[in-house]
Amino acid sequence: MTLLIWLHLLAMAFFVGGQLFLAAVVVPAARGTEQMRAIARGFGVGTLYALAVLIVTGVALASHFHKWDDGTLHAKLGLVVLAGVLVLVHIRRPTWRVLDGAIFVVSLAIVWLGVVLAT
Repeated sequence: MTLLIWLHLLAMAFFVGGQLFLAAVVVPAARGTEQMRAIARGFGVGTLYALAVLIVTGVALASHFHKWDDGTLHAKLGLVVLAGVLVLVHIRRPTWRVLDGAIFVVSLAIVWLGVVLAT
């Protein structure tokens, strides 16, 4: 079980930490350049792997800890769906900067609810 928790946290750290790094370092330095596009594509691929790990480990953890009836988990899953929709819209409309902030705020709320679930 410890391995599942560790993998879940590692994937979450990649996803949220990557967003922080992009917003704080990469975008200000490389906005509009070809390097920015390459970095964004690479992060996108890594994000897909992280999301796959989050889904698999999240299902296993929710089952192991009998959380499927927990309202906090339901709220977290609703925000996960919202984040997914925002990411899909962002892929289609990458110049809509408000989506970057929205995805980040929703991601932080998901992390917060995860902490609540773990306590």
